[in-house]
Amino acid sequence: MAGEAHNSDVILREAKRSLVNNRDYGGRRNSIGRRSAAIKREHAAKQVKRALATVGAIVFAAMVAGLIIDGIGITGVLVTMMAIFSAVAFFAAVPKVKIPTREALRGSDVKSLVGRTELWLENQRPALPAPAVQLVDTIGLQLDALGTQLDGLTDNAPAALEVRKLVGDHLPELISSYTAIPRHLRGEAQAGGSPDQHLVDSLGKISAEIDSVTRQLASGAIDNLAIKTRYLDYKYGAGPEGENGQ
Repeated sequence: MAGEAHNSDVILREAKRSLVNNRDYGGRRNSIGRRSAAIKREHAAKQVKRALATVGAIVFAAMVAGLIIDGIGITGVLVTMMAIFSAVAFFAAVPKVKIPTREALRGSDVKSLVGRTELWLENQRPALPAPAVQLVDTIGLQLDALGTQLDGLTDNAPAALEVRKLVGDHLPELISSYTAIPRHLRGEAQAGGSPDQHLVDSLGKISAEIDSVTRQLASGAIDNLAIKTRYLDYKYGAGPEGENGQ
């Protein structure tokens, strides 16, 4: 029985190592922003917990069976290992993070909008031309900065409503309109340019608008910092009531 307990410990360690190695999608890799990467990590952590619980149940069942029948033998160990590896393979493969729909983006609250939009954009990247992919990656970084400013807003704040329309409505609508065009027509020149060029130009405008909104939202914090700095200079610096002025 001691040997079987040792084998169980080894099996558990190997299963955990395999799960960790197979959850790359839970990290920053292939993510365009920190918030989408965080969503993936959280999902991956839940999958690992579920898988380890399943593996633990399998090992426990094998140990109980071994106690009842005085050992499960080589065949029992092999069956247990096969069951564990099957469980690990299942949880490592499916299901991955669910990609939100356009309707879900439109209805997202302001705090979850950034991360969910980043997930949606990542799923669209394979269908976009290279210049658009670069812009989408840039927008991902901009959304991270925007998300920091949105954390302090309520869903009904005017700025939050504007961002939800820009990020949760206009941006997905633009890309969906492009992907609805057959691939062989996207590069063809039409009146005023090709669909590829229209997409890149429009993404550039949205990128500029996201940057503008972020700066507007940050301006209050910047002003508050400047006021605080002036106060500290007055109180502790060379002002008339500061230490150097006494």
